[in-house]
Amino acid sequence: MQIFCKKGISLDEIVVIDLFGEQFRFAPDSQVKDPEQVALYLKKYIKEAEGLFQNKTSGKNKIAILLLAAMNLSKDYHELKAQHAEYEKKIESKISKLIEKINKGIE
Repeated sequence: MQIFCKKGISLDEIVVIDLFGEQFRFAPDSQVKDPEQVALYLKKYIKEAEGLFQNKTSGKNKIAILLLAAMNLSKDYHELKAQHAEYEKKIESKISKLIEKINKGIE
């Protein structure tokens, strides 16, 4: 699996990912700060999923590998999202307590 980026004539970044001998291209939007890193994460998840299959050349296994990688990515995303929400709650609570202390100090 190869991942590389090219600069086009318009200086837009195109990420090319080679999966199972086929190349896929995507142009990340401006919010993606490091498209190479995004592609490397995908590569990591696919390699992990691929390690669970003995016959890696089967078309059915390719789909299963990609599906397993997608499921693992989704699971990790949702875990991180939940952790982030919990972190936000803790920060909001601390900010509220600080505001209360400041208001009591002003009075």
